[in-house]
Parts: sequence; structure tokens; C-alpha cells
Amino acid sequence: MIVTQKKTYSFEEYLAYHDDTDLKYELFNGELIPMPPASGIHALIMVFLYDIFKAEIQRLGLNWLAIPNSVGVRTAERKSRIPDLVILSEIQRESIRTMSSAVLESSPILAVEIVSEGNPQDDYRYKRSEYAVRGIPEYWIVDPIKSKISILLLVEGFYERTEFTGNQTILSETFPELTLTVEQILAA
Repeated sequence: MIVTQKKTYSFEEYLAYHDDTDLKYELFNGELIPMPPASGIHALIMVFLYDIFKAEIQRLGLNWLAIPNSVGVRTAERKSRIPDLVILSEIQRESIRTMSSAVLESSPILAVEIVSEGNPQDDYRYKRSEYAVRGIPEYWIVDPIKSKISILLLVEGFYERTEFTGNQTILSETFPELTLTVEQILAA
């Protein structure tokens, strides 16, 4: 039996990688991981949160930017993730203008992942630890399967998690005046 070895990529090779398809890839330990198209509920939640965050950023007069599913975050030497939604600072907003591949080397203000049926452990375990190491101050895990939202706040290098369900109002340090419930988000 012939065993073929998967090609692994350096971070620089990942940034330059193009396969003439519309697929997006994350880099995990040097391996390209294709990101399948989002489910309908996944896409609706992402757009709903994007609209909410964009409106709140404008209301507060901040020069931040909400970006859905297009900006990567380098999480280790040979790892890069593409969160479902990120909030960028003014400096990051300007820095991506000149990037050939929009992958941040610094931590965004906030990252959101929407759990998919096929790989919930990615959001709850792997991305959680990678985002903590990267220093992302606030990380939301939106779980339409279990009908809950976890808000993780970085405290001394580790995430402290608070779970919200039903009509509970979500508490966000990044957007403390936001009045948004789990039901509203999951009904998107």
C-alpha cells in the first residue's frame, strides 16, 4: 500500500496560495483546511450580527470596522483562522488596505464564530485556545444547534466564559450598551 503524505505549507506559502477556485482556506499546523459554504442559518446570523455591530460602531462614532468572513487572523507560526466576523481597530482597518492577503498579525478587538454541525469542537476548543494565545479580548461563540451564545472574555491569558440562552440580554465588554438577546440573534 502506498501512503501519500499531505503537503504542508509555511505561513508565507499560505498567504500566496491560490487554487483558482472561490474556496477559502484556514491554515492548521501547516495544512490547508477548506472552508465549506455556510448553511442558511449560519449566513443569516452572520449578516444580522454584522448589521448590529456596524450600526453600534457608527452610533458610538468609532473608527472601527466590522468585517464578515473575509479577514484572517494568524494564530501561530503555521496557523491562520478566518472568523465568521471580526471587529477591527482603526489601525487594523488601515493596515489591511495594503495587504495582498488580509490576514492580521495582531488581535482584532472581537471575533465571532458561528458553530457548524460538522465541527463544533473547532469553535469550542481549538479556536478558543488559539484566540486566547493570540490575545483576542472578546470572543463570541454563537451556537444555533444548542441555542446558546457564549461570550468569552480574556482574563490573564485565559478565557472566562458566560453562556446566554433564550431571552437573556447578552453582556459584551466591547459593546456594553448593546441590548441584544440570544433569541433575536438565532431568529435572524
